Amino acid sequence: MSASKSEKLKDHIAPLLSAMRDFSDQTVQEQLEKILVPECQIKMCFPFGTIKGTENYFGTTYKPLLRAFPNLERRDLIILAGETPEGTDWVACMGNYFGTFVSSFLDILPTGQLAHMRFHEFYRFDKEKIVEIQAIWDLPELMMQSNSWPMAPQLGKFMCTPGPISGDGLYARGDGNTSMLKIKNMLTDLCKHPSDPNPKAMKLEKYWHPQFNWYGPAGIGTCRGISGFRNWHQIPFLNAMPDRTVDDKSDFHSKWKADTYWIAEGLYVCETGWPNMHMQLNFDGWLGIAPVNKEIFLRSLDFWKLGEDGLIRENWVLVDLLDMYDQIGINVFQRLRELNKSRSHSDINIDENYQ
Repeated sequence: MSASKSEKLKDHIAPLLSAMRDFSDQTVQEQLEKILVPECQIKMCFPFGTIKGTENYFGTTYKPLLRAFPNLERRDLIILAGETPEGTDWVACMGNYFGTFVSSFLDILPTGQLAHMRFHEFYRFDKEKIVEIQAIWDLPELMMQSNSWPMAPQLGKFMCTPGPISGDGLYARGDGNTSMLKIKNMLTDLCKHPSDPNPKAMKLEKYWHPQFNWYGPAGIGTCRGISGFRNWHQIPFLNAMPDRTVDDKSDFHSKWKADTYWIAEGLYVCETGWPNMHMQLNFDGWLGIAPVNKEIFLRSLDFWKLGEDGLIRENWVLVDLLDMYDQIGINVFQRLRELNKSRSHSDINIDENYQ
């Protein structure tokens, strides 16, 4: 991947991202109309689904978000761009939407206070235009801040997800092939367990920094170090679904063909996954879900940051958990509405006048 291609891709998307920092419906919609092709395929997290057309995209997602957060702003923490091994061009963004939460959003009740929602958004370009978007917004993160959590308590820590410890997530440069290979090798070894019952088969110490942070979605939470990762995420996950398959583009299963793309710059790597995992949810232990003896597919959009020593220092992971719940017949939003029956659904008026 040439540095010039990466920089050109970032330049193409810069006006849209800039407009979203001081959000207004007119400027953002204008920028979307300029950069999206009319037939752009927009793959959003549950419950939005797949959307076609700029007007539908804005009206379905950003318009209600802006109503809920009138002073909405976007803060990007990582922006990566480049050409995938398959020859497609992508820009990948990780960050947080911030704003004062004053009106309901998707039946999530407002707090009247500053709220945050992490986003992982991947944009595929063709001839300077966006032709595809894959995006996960951490909607459960808003549910937690609204004090109306409709699922089992998470094991990891709840927090506003930070940017890279190195502070250079917006300025990644250089050939990322070595970093990408490192991550792919890590995932290969990660999948050796539990087929090999010895957890050491995963060689975690070989790939992960002793003080690494794993930033999972709300519902799973953030974990630190190998012990935190194993206890607060991986052990329950593998106990429930020991047969998981990751990032397989083969067509050996009628439903399963991974939709994944990789890009890397310098010490940063990211991957789309729509989906990139499938497994049988046959056992207890994950997210408080009883075994359903059903195959599920997980969408995941991931970022990794390696240190100068070649070890993974940080990993940002968003999984479309609400889509997974939908696959197993659990209506999270209906439960949310039941929880909030006795609460006020009115907008919150924040008096901004000085007296």
